[in-house]
Amino acid sequence: MPGSKNVLGEPLIPCGHDPLTGFFRDGCCHTAPGDTGRHVICARVTAPFLKFAKSRGNDLLTPRPESGFRGLKPGDRWCLCAIRWKEALEAGLAPPVVLGSTEQSALEVVDLADLKRHALDLC
Repeated sequence: MPGSKNVLGEPLIPCGHDPLTGFFRDGCCHTAPGDTGRHVICARVTAPFLKFAKSRGNDLLTPRPESGFRGLKPGDRWCLCAIRWKEALEAGLAPPVVLGSTEQSALEVVDLADLKRHALDLC
């Protein structure tokens, strides 16, 4: 949404367009009341995370052409559900995140310190 902020309090920047991610499939990890999964954490997915997500009932690997979904591969950026990222963190499998593309409402579920420890975009 225009005006959305990231976890650093700055304007939210796009997460990824190939594959096209986000609850709204607009490349951004912003949310709205209909987004019950709260797809707000921009992550660069890893093979261990994808396997973990599949074991939790969220198969992000299998292509679904009928939905325009090619399936994810390690290295893709994807807007993850905040709860799933937290579960992966607790299992030691949290993928790296892009703070500038992670919507601030993620902080209602995960700690900024945990996100920073997994950040790709901190110098």
